Amino acid sequence: MHIVTTIPEMQARVRLWKQVGLRIAFVPTMGNLHAGHLDLVQAAREAADRVVVSIFVNPLQFDEAEDFAAYPRTLEADLAKLAECGVDAVFTPAEETLYPQGRQDITFVEVPGLGEILEGAHRPGHFRGVTTVVAKLFHIVQPEVAVFGEKDFQQLLIVRRMVADLDFPVTILARPTVREADGLAMSSRNRRLDPGQRRIATALYRVLRETAEALRRGGEPAALERAAMARLEAAGFRPEYVAIRAAADLGPPRPGTPGVVLGAARLGSVRLIDNVQIETVTE
Repeated sequence: MHIVTTIPEMQARVRLWKQVGLRIAFVPTMGNLHAGHLDLVQAAREAADRVVVSIFVNPLQFDEAEDFAAYPRTLEADLAKLAECGVDAVFTPAEETLYPQGRQDITFVEVPGLGEILEGAHRPGHFRGVTTVVAKLFHIVQPEVAVFGEKDFQQLLIVRRMVADLDFPVTILARPTVREADGLAMSSRNRRLDPGQRRIATALYRVLRETAEALRRGGEPAALERAAMARLEAAGFRPEYVAIRAAADLGPPRPGTPGVVLGAARLGSVRLIDNVQIETVTE
């Protein structure tokens, strides 16, 4: 497994692979890897001849400085896991490598509209940071395929929109959310929950799942959203939103089409997100 830290070295390795007709699959991460990340890697291995994983804690997508500072950096453990998974190259650039002009004086990539609602409204600038770094990484790695998880459902839609709008020759593959045995969506932030918070955390998925079931039975979306927020608050969360939306574009739910129930809530200093998809919104 090659560990690459510079852009020229990464580009040179990509050129060698492409010269002999090899397809490249890419998994962008911020490290602190868990089973959810490794599932993405496995999907990448099945989709291409070579797999590149990036590990970069991207400062542009953190709206809170303390959250950026607290994000776990576990590079050595991450590299060991990726080597076991048969990854071909890991790109681990320093911040000054990707942002040589600093964090402010750079060209940003932004998806208006879709990037300004829900997570975008609660975390201003977050998605601009995501799309900027993903665009840069796509240019550097030049993959034919990139793999993202459905836990960050809005992010997945935004990356797909960016790829379509900017004509990136990249196919975006989505993988279902990987969960703990009790249903909690796997996330690097889960490790920051204390034992009491960890017990409470399972309620987020449960409330979203039960809200989706109520919607399938014909419940009224706005009333279901209000009820879900109240249930989360009663469970000990500080809920930020529960939203029932169309799965295609996060617009209002449309009867007869796929939908999704999304939620974000805080337990202490830890912010959790999750979603439940609905095959068809009831007429």
